[in-house]
Amino acid sequence: MIQVKNLTITHRKDLRCLVRDFSWVLNPGDKAVLIGEEGNGKSTFLKLLYNEQLVDDYAEYSGEIIKNGETITRQNPHGGQLLKKKMHAVKSLGRRLERESAQLTEFPESEDAIDLKWTEQTKLPAGKKILEICVSPETMYTKSGKTFAKPLSLEVTGPEKVCIAGANGAGKSTFLKLVAQQLLEREDIHAVYMPQNYEDVLEPEKTPVEFICVSGDREELCRIRTFLGSMKFTPDEMDHACRELSGGQKAKLFFIKMLLSGCNVLILDEPTRNFSPLSGPVIRRLLSAFPGAIISISHDRKYIREVCTALYRLSESGLERADRE
Repeated sequence: MIQVKNLTITHRKDLRCLVRDFSWVLNPGDKAVLIGEEGNGKSTFLKLLYNEQLVDDYAEYSGEIIKNGETITRQNPHGGQLLKKKMHAVKSLGRRLERESAQLTEFPESEDAIDLKWTEQTKLPAGKKILEICVSPETMYTKSGKTFAKPLSLEVTGPEKVCIAGANGAGKSTFLKLVAQQLLEREDIHAVYMPQNYEDVLEPEKTPVEFICVSGDREELCRIRTFLGSMKFTPDEMDHACRELSGGQKAKLFFIKMLLSGCNVLILDEPTRNFSPLSGPVIRRLLSAFPGAIISISHDRKYIREVCTALYRLSESGLERADRE
């Protein structure tokens, strides 16, 4: 049994309350699920239930957690020390906002800046050859160490949206990395790669604004913050280190970077896996409207049905075309 009594979780950096005075009991045999927007504390709550040391570097909590008869308690962080820290943070925030206000461009009169849509640069000619790859079975293995029965071949033309499915450990991510290596070097297309492990590309100490930023000019910074705000990032979260963000928030950073970059080829490894039921439909509509090519891996049936035009299954037999339904 797990019992939670009057649990409050507060973010150390911006003092935002993630969970407030929450009580809950999970009895043997119960099955519970947490849903909600990205960044609202779901992962922090689960980490705290598992091991409080996993959140000690970025969150404070008070209340009581009882697991298998063992009680974990912590004093209320909203005492004098936290109040002093909060006042210091408020003063620092005020000074920072004063500095930034002098650099911001005027807020646009239209809503074009916060409309999540692709630019004209993302369109591809219908007959353009995007990918033609053939991987020898001797050069790639499944997670269990087995080789493939035949070469893995894939061709993608024009604005196709391709999904590769298959069992865990079948070699999908390894194959997609080979695809990314080939396409990212091309100069006649603009490809962007979103790996399964975001930290392969995401620099953990950078802020979201720094990760997305290219030129650093005032207009770009204003546009980035507008897009981040439209994706439910708070002003403080825009200046957090990326390592402090949830999986869903990190995924949003990749999508904002794609939207602003003018890319016309997306290489996506499980693009919808960290999005909440509330954000999932928005992301699927966004990808469905993408006028370029998509080469992806997914087990998400809704993504495959609503976004993809072709499905391939990877197994020890090779890469074979499959029915999307």
